[in-house]
Amino acid sequence: MFDLQKHYVMDENQQPVAVQIPIADFEKIEEILENYGLVHLMTELEDNERLSKEEALKYYQSLKGKNVAS
Repeated sequence: MFDLQKHYVMDENQQPVAVQIPIADFEKIEEILENYGLVHLMTELEDNERLSKEEALKYYQSLKGKNVAS
């Protein structure tokens, strides 16, 4: 893996309420999660059908556009 640099944000009672990480680390985590999701899209079809990487990516992008505000 990689060394994740975390900076905790505390409230007035010194309780952790959030974590800040460098944008490069966030983008790496996001890429890992997207690739994980693409693998599942490629393999979770009925009748042992499989999507190609390009088909899975296209389908994922269509889902992302519907469900994620850019």
